[in-house]
Amino acid sequence: MRSILVTGGIGSGKSAVCNLLRERGIPVYDCDARTKGLYESVPTLVPQLEEALGTPLRRADGTLDKVCLASLIFSDSEARETLEGIVYPLALEDYQSWLSQQEAPFVIIESALMLSKPLFDGIYDAAVLVDAPVEVRLERVLHRSNTSREDILHRMEAQSFPLEKVDVVLPNEGTKEELKAAVEHLFFDENSYLCKILED
Repeated sequence: MRSILVTGGIGSGKSAVCNLLRERGIPVYDCDARTKGLYESVPTLVPQLEEALGTPLRRADGTLDKVCLASLIFSDSEARETLEGIVYPLALEDYQSWLSQQEAPFVIIESALMLSKPLFDGIYDAAVLVDAPVEVRLERVLHRSNTSREDILHRMEAQSFPLEKVDVVLPNEGTKEELKAAVEHLFFDENSYLCKILED
């Protein structure tokens, strides 16, 4: 079964593209949500991270302190690499398990970070980068959250999308109708560049 990575920075519309594909009956693996779920579904994960990082990560009730974890990995690149080395192999196993249960012409992996992580090279057949001008992305994020402009720009700068790994760039600066038409063409028109790549 073919797998297509749909990626893009904050405010690009990556999730909007994936929602349109879901509406067409295409299974979507939400990498961010599934990875977060591992902290609850894998009982040994948080204790293993605490040992590796040398710091408590649980609240008094035993649940993961997500604010503490986020603060640690965003401020310490070495801690982030340690966490990724533990969590990402589990995420890869989770994806492969999910994939084995799907029945569809192709599946979508929704992820903002997978393109820049070598561990995941080879698990998708093509990569689509959803993109829009910085100001458009900023306005979208400011409209939907209380995050400051400076924080959004900082997050944008921190995200990495190696273009040499991208097969198709999907522009998303217009209307919802224009995006829907672009998605329909790119993913379902047999003459589209993406479909031709997947046929090879």
